[in-house]
Amino acid sequence: MADATNPEGPAKSPEDEQIEALSLSGAVIDKAIEFLVGKEIDPNLIASALLGGALGLLIHHMTDEGILRVLDNAKTSVLSGELRVP
Repeated sequence: MADATNPEGPAKSPEDEQIEALSLSGAVIDKAIEFLVGKEIDPNLIASALLGGALGLLIHHMTDEGILRVLDNAKTSVLSGELRVP
């Protein structure tokens, strides 16, 4: 609830702010994908562009080892079938 000292309500924890930012980022990406699919762009091309963009962003904010951990986690998810729709 907002009050006179903080009109935006109680302060959010850093974790809450990260969750909110991740949710917003995911929603924007989902809309971009929806738009591109609507333009009948090959889903493989869309995915390739998104992956390339993500790696380009990570290279500026993570070490090579960190990026490799992210990719290892993705590989593990693929191999386990976690990403497949039942």
